[in-house]
Amino acid sequence: MSTAMVLGCAGTELGRDEAAFFSDADPWGFILFRRNVESPEQVRRLTDALREAVGWEAPILIDQEGGRVQRMGPPHWQKYPPGEAYLKATNDPLAARELARLGARLMAHDLKAVGVNVDCVPVLDVPVPGAHDIIGDRAYARDPATVTQLGRAAAEGLLAGGVLPVIKHMPGHGRAFADSHKELPTVHADFDTLDAWDFAPFKALSDMPIAMSAHVVFTAIDKKRPATTSKKAVKLMRQHLGFQGLLLSDDLVMNALSGTLTERAGAALKAGCDAVVHWNGDMAEMKQVAAGVGKLGGKAAKRAAAALARIVHTPEPLDEREARTRFAALLEGRLDAAKGPDVGEAQA
Repeated sequence: MSTAMVLGCAGTELGRDEAAFFSDADPWGFILFRRNVESPEQVRRLTDALREAVGWEAPILIDQEGGRVQRMGPPHWQKYPPGEAYLKATNDPLAARELARLGARLMAHDLKAVGVNVDCVPVLDVPVPGAHDIIGDRAYARDPATVTQLGRAAAEGLLAGGVLPVIKHMPGHGRAFADSHKELPTVHADFDTLDAWDFAPFKALSDMPIAMSAHVVFTAIDKKRPATTSKKAVKLMRQHLGFQGLLLSDDLVMNALSGTLTERAGAALKAGCDAVVHWNGDMAEMKQVAAGVGKLGGKAAKRAAAALARIVHTPEPLDEREARTRFAALLEGRLDAAKGPDVGEAQA
């Protein structure tokens, strides 16, 4: 039985010490970042080695959104636009929905070819005026209804290509006025406002297999704890938002969380997250995380199995050349206007 964690690795090849640690620690899954990516052949070797270390077809995750958050890119893979580009390219929500699905279907094609079967997309956060730009152009739109439509389209494109989507950052990061990688954001909006705006896309996509939590305090839910480590917030996700899939924490090393990594992992699991994510591949840190994590059992194990059962092993047919030509044509001429400010690479 796997342990309730998703871990990264240090580089482009799996080291002997890493393989031994993963074999012993037995994480449920792995996550790749830009430091792990050089070429298609290399990524395939790495994903094979990671699975060999744990002895089964463990899920391998990546953040492949497009725009600022794209771990696999040129020259070996297509450069995809940020989420907001789809609507800006068409100004028609129905056409944007088709475009978002097509982009996600092409991403799934890229990922499946190298052994990656979970993509941390779609971003369902709905930014409000003045919010920190850590979400910014990663959002599909500035209203919940359009975010819901385009997020659903992206999720369906991934699923059709044999890749599981991860809805994030539940129950919403768009109202945060701080970057949770650097500090703990606190949202003071009342419950009714949150419910009508921030929570709406997550309720509408509550059927998705996997979600990632937000390291954000919502004072209307829990005045002290960020959603990741708040029993009240996780209860809201399960009951009010209706999400019954696998709940992952956002990255444990982010400064929004406090305490040691062992304490952070334990707090997230105690609050109700099913598994925790540690991304940077630092061996000493991974050992600290492992010390705070138990086996993935009970309801969490059932949710994990149900998520993996959603993987389509024979993807929807795709004429790749035609699809890429059509995708480029639909985006042509509007990408420059769709680019947001460069605020650095977001981690998750």
